[in-house]
Amino acid sequence: MMEQTQAAPASSPALPGVRNGWDALRGTGPALIAAIVLLGVLFRAEVVTAIYTWNDSTAYNHCFLVIPIVGYLIWDRRGTLRGQAVRPMPILALAAVPLVMVWLAAERLGIMEGRQLVAVAFLQVLFMAVFGWRLWWLLSGPLLYLFFAVPFGEFLTLKLQDVTTDFVRYALPMVGIPAYIDGYIIEIPEGTFFIAQACAGLRFLIAAIAFGALYALLMYRSPVRRAVFIGISVVVPIIANGFRALGIVSLGHILGSAEAAAADHIIYGWVFFSFVILLLLACGLPFREDHHAEVSPPAVPPHPGGHRMAGVWAGAALLIITLAGPVTAGMLDRTANAAIAQPTAFGFGTDCVSEPGKPVIRARPPFGGRSIDQRVNCNGQAFDIHITAFSRLNTAGPVMAERRRLTHAPDVEDIDERWLDDTTHDWRMITGTETFFVMAISVWLDGQPSPVGLPMRAKMALASVSGGTRLAPVIVAVIPVVNWASVPNDRRHAVEAALESFLREKADIGAQVRQLAAAPGG
Repeated sequence: MMEQTQAAPASSPALPGVRNGWDALRGTGPALIAAIVLLGVLFRAEVVTAIYTWNDSTAYNHCFLVIPIVGYLIWDRRGTLRGQAVRPMPILALAAVPLVMVWLAAERLGIMEGRQLVAVAFLQVLFMAVFGWRLWWLLSGPLLYLFFAVPFGEFLTLKLQDVTTDFVRYALPMVGIPAYIDGYIIEIPEGTFFIAQACAGLRFLIAAIAFGALYALLMYRSPVRRAVFIGISVVVPIIANGFRALGIVSLGHILGSAEAAAADHIIYGWVFFSFVILLLLACGLPFREDHHAEVSPPAVPPHPGGHRMAGVWAGAALLIITLAGPVTAGMLDRTANAAIAQPTAFGFGTDCVSEPGKPVIRARPPFGGRSIDQRVNCNGQAFDIHITAFSRLNTAGPVMAERRRLTHAPDVEDIDERWLDDTTHDWRMITGTETFFVMAISVWLDGQPSPVGLPMRAKMALASVSGGTRLAPVIVAVIPVVNWASVPNDRRHAVEAALESFLREKADIGAQVRQLAAAPGG
C-alpha cells in the first residue's frame, strides 16, 4: 500500500500538451470505465456476494465507504499527477494469466474470499495496463486500498477466540480473580462468561486495520512510517480486545454479577474501540508528514502513438485473458448439474409420523443441487429435516453456500458451533449465543460425514475437474420446530436436549444418506 512521492524543491515543468494528470486520465476514461463495467459483469457473483456481506455483517459495514475513500485519496494526490501522462502498456495484461489460474483454483475450492481478492487484483492489472506502470505507482496507495472492499478475514474468528481466551486465562490470576476456564467458558465466583465469536474482536480488528491504512496514507509520506503504523494497527486491536474481555470479567467480579457486567458489553466494546482508535491517532501524530508538500515527479511525455487506442487495446487484452476463467468454470458447472439424484424422504421408524403438507420437493435450491424438506413428529416433538444432494462433480462452493443458508437463522447474529460427539463428528450442533436458536447439520462426502475444511474442498475440486467416482455430497439439517422468540429460558435446555436425543436415536440416518449419495446421477 505504498506509492512513491519524491520531494523536490520545485515542481517539474509540465511537458507541452499535458497541463496536468487529470487531462491524461480524461483521455483514457471511456476505455477504462467500459473495461471496469465488463469486469463487473464477469465477476458479478463476487460483487453481489460482497455487497450482501457488507449489508448483513456488522464486521464489514465499513466496506460501503471504501470506494468513496479511494475517490478522495485519488483527488488528494492530484498534485502528483501534474506533468504526468498516461502511457498504456498492453503487455502488462499478460500479468492476468497467472491470476486466471489462481481465480480458477479458488473457484474450484469454493473459496469466495479468494475469488474476490483475485477480482480486485484483475482491477489492479487493468489500471497498470491502461495507465502505465509509472502512473499506477503514483496512485498505488488509493488503488490498493480497494482490497479493503473484500469481506476477508472471517476464517480468523476461531483463532481470535483462542487468543482472547488465553489472554484472559493468564491475566485473571495476575489481578487476583479466581477462575475456571473450559474452552471458551470462563467461570468466576460471581457467574459465567462466554467468549463468543462476536467477542473474538474480528470487527474491531478489520475496522482498525482499514482505518490505520487510511490514516497512514493521509498522514505519512515515508513508506517505512506507513508500514510501521499499519503494523501497529494490526497488533494493537488484538491486544486491546484481550483487555476488553478482561475488563468485562473484572467488572463482573467487582459488581458481584456476571450478568450485570455482560448486559451492555457491546456498548462497552464500542466505547473501548473508540478510545483505542483515539490512542492510535495520538501516538501517530508526532510523526506526521502531511505538512510536507507533495511535488510531482519528473514529467513524462505522452504515449508516442496516442494513448487512447493503446488504452483500448490494453483493456481489451486484459478482458480476453480474464474471460478464460469464468468460461472454463461455467463449462465444468454445466457438466456437474446435468444429472443430480433427487432425494427422497427419510424414514424414522414407527414412533415418527410425517406431518401433512410435507415433504416438499425443491428441484433447484438457490445454490444448486436438488433438495427435499420434510417434517416429522416423534413422540410429540416436531422436527424439520432439510436434505440437499449435489452432483459428484460439484465443487465445495455451492455445498458451503447451501450450508450457510440452512444455518442462517433470522434475527440470530452470533452463533456457536460444536460437535454432537467428539469421536464420530457426525453432527455439528449450532446454537445462538444471544438469541436462542439450535439446529444440527451434517455434510456427507464419500458416504461418510465430512468435516468442513480445506481437505474436503481440495477433494471436491479435484473430482470436479477429473470426473472422479467419489460419492456425491449430501447436506442434512435438522431443526426442532419451535418459535424461538417464545421459548422461555428454562425451556431452552429441554429443546436442545430433545434435538440431541433425536439425532442419537436415529442412527440409521447415515445408511439412508449413503444410499442417496450412491444413487445414479448423484
